Amino acid sequence: MVDEEIFVKAHDFIRSLFEGDGSGHDYYHSVRVHDLAVTIQRSEGGDLLLIRLAALLHDADDRKLFGSEGSRNAKGFMERNGIPEDVQNKVLAIISQISFKGSETVVPNTLEGKIVQDADRLDAIGAIGIARAFAYGGSRSRPMHLPDSKPVMGMDAETYYKNEGSTVNHFYEKLLLLKDLMNTDTAKEIASQRHEFMESFLKEFYAEWDGLR
Repeated sequence: MVDEEIFVKAHDFIRSLFEGDGSGHDYYHSVRVHDLAVTIQRSEGGDLLLIRLAALLHDADDRKLFGSEGSRNAKGFMERNGIPEDVQNKVLAIISQISFKGSETVVPNTLEGKIVQDADRLDAIGAIGIARAFAYGGSRSRPMHLPDSKPVMGMDAETYYKNEGSTVNHFYEKLLLLKDLMNTDTAKEIASQRHEFMESFLKEFYAEWDGLR
């Protein structure tokens, strides 16, 4: 049995881990993913403990942020706080299947994994998704838009990871694809509105870029 106190500790852990982050993968991203995952779980079911822990810890070892693959931070947190090994293994399995990896992206094999993946994807689209995309691009010194540069579609995981294209291209390479990659009906409904907002944003962006208004 896991006490509710573990989630307080998880919040403190990720707050410390992501302190000073300006890439859009900060503490509040993990909190939003957690809250979205809980919202989806209310309609779709699934083990709430696994969902909450995986959502809060899903970026604790993100390769983009920490430079290597593995689960040292997430596993270390759970070990230090006495999480049973079977729960640890399930949480780490969920986390390992969440990330968008271009053509190598996988559909999680559990309902809990599908829910956390959906929640993470939802936070990558819509108004917050737009803000996060430009925050991440700026943190990596990437241009907002290069009119003569075309999106690179169908990248494998390694090519996607190394890609340094513009933020606007990232919309086509990932963000606009996510609506049709949602797993649950609840997430699909939320994603539809967020997707439309991104399409409206891009229309306005191009019009302003070209000096039309």
